[in-house]
Amino acid sequence: MRPTGRLHLGHLVGALGNWVPLQAQYDCFYFVADWHALTSDFADTSQLTSYAYENVADWIGAGLDPEQSTFFIQSLVPEHAELYLLLSMVIPVPWLERVPTYKEQQETLKDKDLSSIGFLGYPLLQTADVAIYDARFVPVGEDQVAHLELARESVRRFNNFFGAVLVEPQPLLTKFGRLPGLDGDKKMSKSLGNTIHLSDSADEVKKKVMRMYTDPKRVRADVPGTVEGNPVFVYHDAFNPDTAEVEDLKARYRAGKVGDVEVKSKLANALNTHLEPIRERRAAVLANPERLKEIVVDGSRQARVVAQETMARVRDAMKISYR
Repeated sequence: MRPTGRLHLGHLVGALGNWVPLQAQYDCFYFVADWHALTSDFADTSQLTSYAYENVADWIGAGLDPEQSTFFIQSLVPEHAELYLLLSMVIPVPWLERVPTYKEQQETLKDKDLSSIGFLGYPLLQTADVAIYDARFVPVGEDQVAHLELARESVRRFNNFFGAVLVEPQPLLTKFGRLPGLDGDKKMSKSLGNTIHLSDSADEVKKKVMRMYTDPKRVRADVPGTVEGNPVFVYHDAFNPDTAEVEDLKARYRAGKVGDVEVKSKLANALNTHLEPIRERRAAVLANPERLKEIVVDGSRQARVVAQETMARVRDAMKISYR
């Protein structure tokens, strides 16, 4: 994850909720992508390291365990940059220009200068991030599938030149789709200010929920409303484990027999029940900053051992090993 701010429910649904069970099945590597943050946020790096530590605290809050998985900081494993450079020697520029998010982000982030080589090449840096650990699987959302396909094509092209050196990764799609923003936008995003953060207090969560966008055609509680695509019910489906309550609310909403206040109040209760243990674990790890630093430094050291082994193999294959 890029350390560009506090993590929110979109991260929990789109990534963390999928990451947690994977650590019992696989040897997992989770890292703070601080170099990736620079691809669009290079103009102000004042909070990058503090966000990095907060992100790791959010991971632990969500249930990731540094004793089970490897946590590390991207820039503390410089071999990522070396593999990215070597990959860039054989990957055509048009491959990078056709990645869907390349033009999409240039449109949505018009206030930022995205004309850099770093921004153009970030999908290839993602390829290096994955390939350097011989990753067989990568947990991704639908919006990242194109990036992973580029990684697969890049690995194939590299291997065609230098032999079966790198592993071609496969996607592990998240179970739940993209979470809409509180304002009804199709995506929850820090830049749009339509988020509920994992660190928000119970009162903050309730206030944000009560302001959520619902069915704009429903002007009174006795007017039948639309459930499908309604952000409040998307959130109920994602976070309210009481399915009987959710189905009852949906039936009454469609019939015009329940008001938005009741629907939102029950959502706020469900969200806070879900978030409270996350907040507690997050606060506990942030209360011990030395332990938090130790986790990422030790994890980065462990990750670098694996990365160095891969790079020795890559250099041998490319005939640029001078041992």
